[in-house]
Amino acid sequence: MLEIVNAQKAFDRGTPNEHLALDDLSLSVADGEFVTILGSNGAGKSTLFNAICGNFLLDRGHIVLGGKDITFLPEHRRAARIGRLFQDPMKGTAPNLSIEENLALAYSRNTRGMLRIAISRKDRELFRQSLADFGMGLEDRMDTKMGLLSGGQRQAVTLLMSTIVTPDLLLLDEHTAALDPATAEKVMQITNGIVYERHITTLMITHNMSSALTTGTRTIMMDSGAVIFDFGAEQRRSMTVSDLLDMYSEKKKEVFDNDRILLSR
Repeated sequence: MLEIVNAQKAFDRGTPNEHLALDDLSLSVADGEFVTILGSNGAGKSTLFNAICGNFLLDRGHIVLGGKDITFLPEHRRAARIGRLFQDPMKGTAPNLSIEENLALAYSRNTRGMLRIAISRKDRELFRQSLADFGMGLEDRMDTKMGLLSGGQRQAVTLLMSTIVTPDLLLLDEHTAALDPATAEKVMQITNGIVYERHITTLMITHNMSSALTTGTRTIMMDSGAVIFDFGAEQRRSMTVSDLLDMYSEKKKEVFDNDRILLSR
């Protein structure tokens, strides 16, 4: 379970550029929940992920993961428990190392607490079978350097790196946004398979309103560093994109206007 309590973070505090990125934000996510997160640019979505991962310390508030307070835990200590994918398929990988070597580094970090490329026959078979499950032929290309793969192939491998040892929490930061529609659909299919099969607690940032209401088990919308809407499965079932836009306009007294928000794909 993830519990965020009264999280606050301001950048450039005490200067004319001071910006309150997280404004007393509280959020509870149950084990196995898959939460999609919507919000315009500057709403605080990626800042929330950075706070969870320990890229910076909160000015105020607490973050509890799996019953353990990680608020002041160093970033590298959190990494073994939190998997994260970025919009850029190359983030979090070593482009000059092979698929197999990248997987070995991720696997050793999460099982042995150290980074090493030494690969046993058992490890290699695990990597091969896991890649084969994706149906992309990557199990036959394990010696290929990561930098030579397509964006979709890199995201698939990065997804496996983040989940080869099941994390307590998986953070998906627009991980299909840079892919073409067909490839994005394939990567999302793989994502759903892993998340639901392993019952992984997951947060996914997206700018696609339509898919946000149909993907996962719950949808939240952020604005100005706070959660302004939180819809469970029952509420989402009958909700349309138009309904969501109308609710936003009524609450904020303004029209939602952001060209990165997609009504459908």
